[in-house]
Amino acid sequence: MGVSISFISATTEELDRAEKDPSWAEQHVSDLYGVDYPLPDRLDCGPAKAFGGLQFLFDEAEVSLEFVMDGFQIQDDGTLFGWTAEQIDSVARELRATPWARLAAHYDPERMAKEDVYPNMWTFDPDGQLDRLESAYEDLVAFFCAAAERGYGAFMNFSF
Repeated sequence: MGVSISFISATTEELDRAEKDPSWAEQHVSDLYGVDYPLPDRLDCGPAKAFGGLQFLFDEAEVSLEFVMDGFQIQDDGTLFGWTAEQIDSVARELRATPWARLAAHYDPERMAKEDVYPNMWTFDPDGQLDRLESAYEDLVAFFCAAAERGYGAFMNFSF
């Protein structure tokens, strides 16, 4: 299965409650991904396993988004984070200002493999992996921009 990151939109009220009651938050997020998924009023996106490659590109392009450092921790085990509407808006603005070409210019499958960037599949199919990163980036931009436009925050799941 591996390590994966996903986002689902959240209201300010949900994030406030989650911060005060992490056990509620865990169940609530699980319910959001439950039987009726995807919910029509919820925005969601990966980037799933592409987060490591995207993080490498963000770092190299000096884009200030850090999946495992931004937001606020809800679960002590580091599996659930909250991102406020203000954080979502800030990231959306930065992503809007960052064209894919700026990130792609830093794609270096040999270096990423040498540095063991997760999921370290870079040299097996370099072009295919770059396409996967671009698709994950486009989904991420669409999520953050739509969530910002609607005034949402988000829950971020970090599963391993």
